[in-house]
Amino acid sequence: MSDWVKGRVVARHEWNTGLYSMRIEAPIEDFRAGQYIKVAMDIAGERVGRPYSLVNAPGPGPLEIYFNEVPEGPLTPRLSDLAMGDELWVSARAGGIFTLEQVPSTETLWMLATGTALGVYLSMLGTEEPWERFARLVLVHGVRQAADLAYSEVIQSFAAQYGERFVFVPLVSRETQPDGLGGRITDRIADGSLEAHVGARIDTEHSHVMLCGNSAMIKDAKALLEARGLRRNSRHSPGHYSTE
Repeated sequence: MSDWVKGRVVARHEWNTGLYSMRIEAPIEDFRAGQYIKVAMDIAGERVGRPYSLVNAPGPGPLEIYFNEVPEGPLTPRLSDLAMGDELWVSARAGGIFTLEQVPSTETLWMLATGTALGVYLSMLGTEEPWERFARLVLVHGVRQAADLAYSEVIQSFAAQYGERFVFVPLVSRETQPDGLGGRITDRIADGSLEAHVGARIDTEHSHVMLCGNSAMIKDAKALLEARGLRRNSRHSPGHYSTE
């Protein structure tokens, strides 16, 4: 991913303070849903780049990234200040293996995300593959504040199109969320309330769980899943959960 192509900002949206999405036109190679690109700017004579998962599904149209601004960071404060028409650098090829290609087919696919990791799953859900391979898809988004629950129109479009085959569970840890559950994702797995809310069990026979986001969530969720007998998935040894 060392080759760069020029990109141009075609849209920018601020979801909440310090929480942004950006659409970029750039001639990159074909990619798979779940992969990431690097976005860079030339700052003080140095090209500073960071990886960002793609929110958009593969196909024509602009690339889209979803990110938090890190006030002391070298890139995101400048990235969030870009306006339509501004140029930046984008890696010519996407990378990463956190894709559905690596996931065994099963009855229910659980997609667990914290923060901006939601974008990975929106890219996947925007393709035909998950709807062809899984009977039911459960998208869980953990955030601190309700204002951080982004992309509601996109999520509602999946619910409208696929009905009971799709379940969205917002999990807000620091506020009351009337349409979802309170607390952290791992708390709700531990006490069984997430499964009760969805009406499905996370088990070895009927489930595959994808984990993406905060490293602490992934670590704690892995321990909870393995205590139930779920094994990590790999290319050479199919299992019951996958991590980014």
